[in-house]
Amino acid sequence: MNFKTGDKVIVIAGKEKGKEGKITKLLKSENKVIIENINLMKKHQKSNGQTPGSIVEIESPMDASNVMILDPSTKTRTRVGHSTDKNGKKIRVSKKSNKSID
Repeated sequence: MNFKTGDKVIVIAGKEKGKEGKITKLLKSENKVIIENINLMKKHQKSNGQTPGSIVEIESPMDASNVMILDPSTKTRTRVGHSTDKNGKKIRVSKKSNKSID
């Protein structure tokens, strides 16, 4: 998986197609990501004495293959490549603009 928490991504498939958001959580074992304010589901919360019962909206996981990272310079979707910098550290680069994503 070529994503990190905090990456700006765009949804390329599904009911939320075309929407943009930041990754809040990665589920690497399931190959899923959670994006803020995307793929919202309603959850019924039971009352527990102090708080009354209510219906809350939470972000549900989305498959990582349904999102692409946004190129920081052109603000369009792009694939991710890897290369090394001057110090020999591995970095992520945009395939469109060939610039660093981090």
